Amino acid sequence: MSEHNRDERIQNSYIRLCIGIFIILLLIITAAEFVMFGNKGENSYLYRIEINRLANDIEANKNDAGYMPDLSRYKTIRNVKSIDPAEILSDPAFGGEVSETGIHYVFRNIDGKLYRISYIVDFSDEKTKNLICISVILGVVLLTVAGLMLFVYFAVIRTFRLLADYPEELAKGHMIPSLPEKRSKFFGKFLWGLDMLREKLEGEKKNNLELQKEKNVFLLSLSHDIKTPLSAIKLYAASVRKNLYKDEAKISEIAGKIDDSANEIEGYVSKIISASNDDFLEFNVTEGEFYLSEAMEYIKKYYSEKLKAVGTAFELSEYDDILINGDKERFIEVMQNIFENAVKYGDGRRICVEFSDEEDCKLITITNTGCTLSQSELNHIFDSFYRGSNVGSNSGSGLGLYICKKLMLLMHGDIYADCYDGLMKVTLVCSRK
Repeated sequence: MSEHNRDERIQNSYIRLCIGIFIILLLIITAAEFVMFGNKGENSYLYRIEINRLANDIEANKNDAGYMPDLSRYKTIRNVKSIDPAEILSDPAFGGEVSETGIHYVFRNIDGKLYRISYIVDFSDEKTKNLICISVILGVVLLTVAGLMLFVYFAVIRTFRLLADYPEELAKGHMIPSLPEKRSKFFGKFLWGLDMLREKLEGEKKNNLELQKEKNVFLLSLSHDIKTPLSAIKLYAASVRKNLYKDEAKISEIAGKIDDSANEIEGYVSKIISASNDDFLEFNVTEGEFYLSEAMEYIKKYYSEKLKAVGTAFELSEYDDILINGDKERFIEVMQNIFENAVKYGDGRRICVEFSDEEDCKLITITNTGCTLSQSELNHIFDSFYRGSNVGSNSGSGLGLYICKKLMLLMHGDIYADCYDGLMKVTLVCSRK
């Protein structure tokens, strides 16, 4: 699927989701209004009930000549008046017609006396007010959801679409443009980290290309230089084999030239060995300082769960939270390399971290059980490409501890190892602030 088609599908799906939410909210509003207006019919018949109640109230108090019912107890009754039957024909509201003020009238004969009862049909009661309130609230919710959906689209989904292909392109090693400078509060750190990763990978790719180029030039140059003494050796060896020289002095001279050519080749081989021992990795260490707890909390959080999952006991002793000279990220990298070796080459029973002090240094010792290395091998475990006798079928490059050594030296510290009683102890010597 092309990038355009994928983006179009994401956008269409989001639009459909928004439309669905809007329709649901509109249906809720419509249903609420239907229920509220449907209940208005009850209000239109309320006046009949209250007129009957009022009539019963007057009849119950007929012996009290000055009795007047309490109209505050009725929602629809506005007035009640005892009238002369002769006044009925002259009453403009005779027959219960509605006046301009919306007042209705009804005449009741209560115990031989005629009463005119005025009332209203209440279409603006509490339920109508509630309906208006609910409509306003749901309208606000609708607008809020609409605004939220737009915000999510512009702040999250659109940014995510820009990042969709970024990790894949980085994994393929493609040279890609930097990410936009805009820093979203949701993706700010993520974008910044991806951009740093891109710059690092591109820098390493460039350095690897330069290194490969230098390596090829070096090998071509050496191969050309070696051909000359090698050709001389082959020539002199062929002449001796064919007995072209009978004079002992001449034969001795040829043997000397063969020896000289062999020494010349040996010199070139020494150059190759020397070049292979030179630093072939670039180590960037930022001069600075950090609290020991910043690094150890990260290690504790990461490896507590990981070691628990494989059944390895993890112990971290107490320590003073002091300032350490160095690069926190590089220090964590050193700790991770040591822990990974402990997991890979130990017996999986226990890994512990202990702390001690020595002059102006803080010593951090990582111990794991199941060490089978000999003392003679300890002298080489920090060499490049060296792999001990305990590697078994485990894959690796033999560079982990070599990198640890280089990084600790660059941070004005050191690292050493010891092995006894089946325990492997790797100690970091950290420079205290």
